[in-house]
Amino acid sequence: MPSFKIDLSTAVVFVATAPEPKMVNKKTGERAVDRESNADLSTVGLLVSDEGEGNLYQVTVPETGVPEKLAPGTPVAVTGLKARDWENEFNGQKRHGISFRAVAITPLGA
Repeated sequence: MPSFKIDLSTAVVFVATAPEPKMVNKKTGERAVDRESNADLSTVGLLVSDEGEGNLYQVTVPETGVPEKLAPGTPVAVTGLKARDWENEFNGQKRHGISFRAVAITPLGA
């Protein structure tokens, strides 16, 4: 499926929730891995404020692109943010949504 670049040039972005490991299977503890870099993936909650509107996004990032101790409230720059639509069927129910992926998240002033 195609992905779309998201322009954050006029936005203010803050960490809303600290990075957490992205899991393939929570029962077995299997981590999600980036197919290209083979790096473990994490999910970070970001608050993006632009043009008087704020939205919370759960963004998947390779662990190599997430600095240690990235805390809620930290202003950040986001590199390579893209959105992609998805659809699947689980137990006979169709589900769909939009996933967000970034190359890196960097604290501002760091």
